[in-house]
Amino acid sequence: MKAWVLHGIGDIQYNEVKEPMPAEDEVIVKVKSAGICGSDIPRIYQTGTYHFPTIPGHEFSGIVADVGIGVKPEWKNKRVGVFPLIPCRVCASCKKEQYEMCRSYGYLGSRQDGGFAEYVAIPEWNLIELPGSVSFEEAAMMEPMSVAVHAIKRAQPDMDDVCVIYGLGTIGMLILMFLKAAGVKNVLAVCNKDFQRRTAVKYGLEEDCCCDSRMEDVSKWVMEHTDNRGANIFFECVGKNETVSQSFDLTASAGKVMLVGNPASDMVFQKAVYWKILRSQLTVLGTWNSSFTHSMEDDWHYVMERLQNHRIHPKEIITHRFPLERLSESLMLMRDKPEESGKVMITL
Repeated sequence: MKAWVLHGIGDIQYNEVKEPMPAEDEVIVKVKSAGICGSDIPRIYQTGTYHFPTIPGHEFSGIVADVGIGVKPEWKNKRVGVFPLIPCRVCASCKKEQYEMCRSYGYLGSRQDGGFAEYVAIPEWNLIELPGSVSFEEAAMMEPMSVAVHAIKRAQPDMDDVCVIYGLGTIGMLILMFLKAAGVKNVLAVCNKDFQRRTAVKYGLEEDCCCDSRMEDVSKWVMEHTDNRGANIFFECVGKNETVSQSFDLTASAGKVMLVGNPASDMVFQKAVYWKILRSQLTVLGTWNSSFTHSMEDDWHYVMERLQNHRIHPKEIITHRFPLERLSESLMLMRDKPEESGKVMITL
């Protein structure tokens, strides 16, 4: 089969490789759609994966082409989404069904081969069946959508809370989408691209509730739009030292700071920031991955239900589509940013 293989940092090649065979309790999925995550860029070009060679890609969907021993035969030919984290299922977190916090996990696309290929071997446990009304592209976006939902559930906003989203990349935009779909009334957002503003408005954000950080003073703007109180919940979706520190300063007394963005550097708080956390009695929350327990209460089923009922429209975020053989071009689009882009999707 054809696959994009990472042989070393920055060395990703379109190779002919051996098609995987299903081990016990595994299936082989024929990939139909694969999204490029922002985390794929540093993984491929800066930090590498856990071993080489590796096939990257953890946001994908497809059709079950083959099943291994111990797998229900009816999975064959099913349309599926894929939870990319493979938990050990025996550690303390796994025993509580907090699989996203497993301390001995596998991960498709970084710790083992992922979705930038024609076929992938996946544990049966990691599959979620797709109804006919959910497209492969939507299913490939279930992973980032579930990450957004997980952050929202951790923050537990009330309908009248003022929520600020700093950073309208894919996750920030999806947080906006789900907050608006849930009926949260007072949402403010900070963007830095024209595409982000346009898409935010499509999702129901009023024009004057979106701040362009290229042209406006973010701190002044947020305080003016919150009667100088700050946000009840501040979703930090950038991951830079300065924006994380700013998030505490722009959160109201007794408010919550939801740290979402992957860190771009070490985080160092000035004394004044630390005092703000203490004196304003802020709640600082972290979020990681998403919940997948095979229960209707988990993040993935929450997303699935809203996709089925057409209450959310993630395709608005997709700006570019490429065939598998042009993956390198799509990665450079996201790395070098020669033009505005939202979600970049690979279709097979």
